[in-house]
Amino acid sequence: MTTSTPTVCIVGAGPAGLTCARVLQRHGLAVTVYDADDAVDSRDPGGTLDLHADSGQIALADAGLTDAFAAAARPEGQAKTRRDHHGAVLAEFTPAPGDEAAPEIDRGRLRRLLDDHLRPGTVRWGHRLVRITPLGRGAHRLEFADGTAVDADLVVGADGAWSTVRPLVSDAVPQHLGVCFLDARFDDVDTRHPDLAALVGAGHLFANDNDGRAMILQRNGNGVVRGYLAFRAAPDWQVAAGLDLADPEGVRAHLVKEFGHWSAQLRSLVTRNDGDFVPRSFRALPAPLTWEHVPGVTLIGDAAHLMAPFGGHGANLAMLDGAELALALVAAVADPGTAAGLDRAVSGYEADMFARSGPLATSSNEALRQFFATTTPDAPNLPPDHAQEHRNYLARAAAYREERARRAAGAA
Repeated sequence: MTTSTPTVCIVGAGPAGLTCARVLQRHGLAVTVYDADDAVDSRDPGGTLDLHADSGQIALADAGLTDAFAAAARPEGQAKTRRDHHGAVLAEFTPAPGDEAAPEIDRGRLRRLLDDHLRPGTVRWGHRLVRITPLGRGAHRLEFADGTAVDADLVVGADGAWSTVRPLVSDAVPQHLGVCFLDARFDDVDTRHPDLAALVGAGHLFANDNDGRAMILQRNGNGVVRGYLAFRAAPDWQVAAGLDLADPEGVRAHLVKEFGHWSAQLRSLVTRNDGDFVPRSFRALPAPLTWEHVPGVTLIGDAAHLMAPFGGHGANLAMLDGAELALALVAAVADPGTAAGLDRAVSGYEADMFARSGPLATSSNEALRQFFATTTPDAPNLPPDHAQEHRNYLARAAAYREERARRAAGAA
């Protein structure tokens, strides 16, 4: 790998890849991002994210986007309510005034925010990577579905769960965690679904029974609520059920039976979503996942540590990965040392990323298993203490910044 100005190609324009590119550009390094989507908003990006003070917000600060994030985020979205399947409230959390430990932002809005702060033309939309070939000395050739190709000194795989870059460093593939869900959308909820709006409030509603079924509803921006109707099942559960997922009425009839023992108020949520149900499933990479460093290639985000969403760590770690890798590259280019300087920087990033992501991936996957496990009625699976969780985010953020300052002083 060259130690002059390297050719850096990022595959994937999600939060990880865009954050990495923004930090690199902010420090004067050239970078190109390739993504299969036709445009930043060409598909439904999914629901909302909470960006933690000890990870996602640190990455945004590295990107110089703290103020832009604050203008777009929803601190009130940190509110959470937990109910049982009869509708009884088990726990509630309302953020205190000024609580900025984990504000919410819609995925699409975050992606747009990051993309808007890159130099025009940084992201090459409509470029689906189909092949990546080692050329020796850490260089790789990337070939895309449209027939174009490019050579790179460093390839950063930010291409998610089914990464095309990952096989260069690991044979790990995502494993199904035994839970599937249907993504249901509710539009203009305050006018069209006022009872749902009141039930969800400003943030999230979690409800589950003792048979591995759950409803998770989250307030998004622009009057939208996203609902996730989840249950233990094989990935192809609809085949065994004889369902056509393109038939909303048939799916609703099936769900009414599945959730037949739930309260009428909660059960009604499966019958009045706007539009089609979108099938999804929970998958994760083996955790903790590590690999032997391969010159000229590395992974960030879900490509490196896909995990269950319980705990909200995935996107936060992805953005921190992107920022930390970028800063390591910046330092290496500024003071290259030997011919292996850049490669050592990438290897050092990976070691830190493994230590950071491994425990969180393991705990997130276990949290999902517990949430969907069979429990007894007198031992409900209660949520964490969110107030303490927020204090922990802030304390870890302070400790993280202190450690960074200590390292910077030692390197000076």
